[in-house]
Amino acid sequence: MEWAGFLSETNKELASLREAMPEAAAGFAQLAKAATAPGALDPKTKELIAIAIGIDTHCDGCIGFHVKAAIRHGATREEIAETVGMCVYMGGGPSLMYGAKALAAFDELSGPSAP
Repeated sequence: MEWAGFLSETNKELASLREAMPEAAAGFAQLAKAATAPGALDPKTKELIAIAIGIDTHCDGCIGFHVKAAIRHGATREEIAETVGMCVYMGGGPSLMYGAKALAAFDELSGPSAP
């Protein structure tokens, strides 16, 4: 998968959906802001948790957007790999397949030509 292009296309689709349901979209945005704010857990840890949930639910968009956010908060490849390891431990083969996507997203989105 080409992650930058996938995320760009997904953002376009989400923009159309947000326009169709502005109140619900605003509520979701507020929830996201509150959930990811620093607290007992720092934002990077919260993004690693979100990546794990994205892997578990087989959500490519979740993986891409939260890997990108984790990179912004300083996550390393090793931290992504350990997150994937926990997912595989808890979720077996399907987590292995989607975990590979998360690591590929990290490699692409953190590379020299990262968006």
